[in-house]
Amino acid sequence: MTLTLTSPAFAHNGAMPVRLTCDGQDLSPELRWSGLPADAKSLALIVDDPDAPDPAAPRMTWVHWCCTTFRPPRPASRQLSLPALCRRGPGRG
Repeated sequence: MTLTLTSPAFAHNGAMPVRLTCDGQDLSPELRWSGLPADAKSLALIVDDPDAPDPAAPRMTWVHWCCTTFRPPRPASRQLSLPALCRRGPGRG
């Protein structure tokens, strides 16, 4: 079984809506997954931005989130708040 992570907030490889960025409300996108084993006890999630700070002139990979050891919420679809055990990337206040 393959673990799949998606978001209805934007298209695959598409631009993030402004409301989810620091230019908007800086909200976390809704995340959905499938293929999570029923006995999974924790997840890890790294969200990076390989063409930061500007897709037209990328200079680095920017780490937005590094989340470890958080329990998978059930059901698998919800607007996640940044889990307590998540470390925000260097650009997040």
